[in-house]
Amino acid sequence: MSGGFFRGTSADQDTRFSNKQAKLLKTQKFAPELEHLVDMTKVKMDVMKPWIAARATELIGFEDEVLINFIYGLLEEKVADGKKIQIQLTGFMEKNTVKFMKELWSLLLSAQQNASGVPQQFLDAKEAEIQQKKAEESRIAQEIQKKREKDGRDLELEKQKMMDGDVGNSRLDIDHVDPEKEKELHSKHSSRTKSRESCRSRSVSLSPSETATIIKTLNFT
Repeated sequence: MSGGFFRGTSADQDTRFSNKQAKLLKTQKFAPELEHLVDMTKVKMDVMKPWIAARATELIGFEDEVLINFIYGLLEEKVADGKKIQIQLTGFMEKNTVKFMKELWSLLLSAQQNASGVPQQFLDAKEAEIQQKKAEESRIAQEIQKKREKDGRDLELEKQKMMDGDVGNSRLDIDHVDPEKEKELHSKHSSRTKSRESCRSRSVSLSPSETATIIKTLNFT
């Protein structure tokens, strides 16, 4: 009879377990958050599972897939009782159980209150991450704009230097005329000037008789 009774009996049906659980409920220390039950149908577990795995691993010091999957299983109930879950986790997490359950239940209570099923802490963290990313993108955009403006100013300055250099070279060409050429040009100019003056002098110095003779010659021709 006794063997048939215990075959397939759940922990809730086993009076020895229920008595031990009742005793632990009276003696264990529970965080105030665990006074509230959680409606797990309102919680988005896909978001919670990464946190559970990471936090449990951090607290116990190594990754324990058995423990992590056990926690997932405990949260599959439609309505989760944090105190009962803490009792079942104590053998695995020992002194870290109370801290883990306090943090977990705070997140679950927040998640069931949000229409998204996500803890407000996660939403705030995501919002801060988005804002930080935008700020970084804005900073990069400003740096790029400043660099473009600087490159533009440098280009204009280079163009201005080149223009100033061309003007300076033209002035140098004017200022540095070959002295020999200048002397030759001056000499030619002086010769032409003297020739013209000589012609004018001869035409002016003709006597009246010479002028009459030239006229007569022209008439005979």
